[in-house]
Amino acid sequence: MPATVSFDVPSPHGPRTVTVSYARVGAGEPLLLLHGIGHHRQAWDPVVDILATERDVIAVDLPGFGASPALPKGLAYDLATVVPALGSLCEALGIERPHVAGNSLGGLLALELGREKLVRSVTALAPAGFWTPVERRYAFTVLTAMRQAARNTPLPVVERLSRTAAGRTVLTSTIYARPGRRSPEAVVAETLALARAEGFAETLRAGTSVQFTEDVPGLPVTVAWGTRDRLLLHRQGVRAKRIIPEARLVRLPGCGHVPMNDDPALVARVILDGSR
Repeated sequence: MPATVSFDVPSPHGPRTVTVSYARVGAGEPLLLLHGIGHHRQAWDPVVDILATERDVIAVDLPGFGASPALPKGLAYDLATVVPALGSLCEALGIERPHVAGNSLGGLLALELGREKLVRSVTALAPAGFWTPVERRYAFTVLTAMRQAARNTPLPVVERLSRTAAGRTVLTSTIYARPGRRSPEAVVAETLALARAEGFAETLRAGTSVQFTEDVPGLPVTVAWGTRDRLLLHRQGVRAKRIIPEARLVRLPGCGHVPMNDDPALVARVILDGSR
């Protein structure tokens, strides 16, 4: 069942209280799951039950996304703020150096947590930050268009589209290679999550200067990329491997940008293998 936790983080104007919504299930070593920009923790639903057979799984709504409130005034949606906040989240939950898996923005955050030695292993699924300037502008243009469409499409239209595979393709084919597999309820919920994400604009703005250029030494790192990723092209995985030479680079055949729904069994296996 979803829950919330609150904790203080420093700011230039003194401590600020951040509240995060999360769901926790399973038993074993802790595994933190981080979603992408405009998404919510339910992006991980297709793989959570598999992961929970071997891990204590904590799927979080990042601040300003899903059911988590926006960051308090005075806190920026940048890596320098969000990464330590995730470290404070782990402390508040009594988790010491969990494994972490992240997708897109969540993958970038997972790698940054690894660089800060706040986690014991990293699995990054199509992580942000390995783009060229042209690829970044393309991705941000697509994301902005998706956000506008989500905000401008009336809910009854979204609900009607979600009832057919063709409609789900219209709504979600940018991020899923197999959008017909997504349930109508999930498509409606994630469209609303994108439309209502309070942290979207500031997170996107902060991302314009992001480039991941440093190694993540001293812990296991897996980078996995879908071969049908239409948002962050899978050639970016090769760049990630050059920057993190000891990383395990995994190809996800037939998967899109959010691969958990396209091939749950494969993605779960990649995460479990990467968090031994």
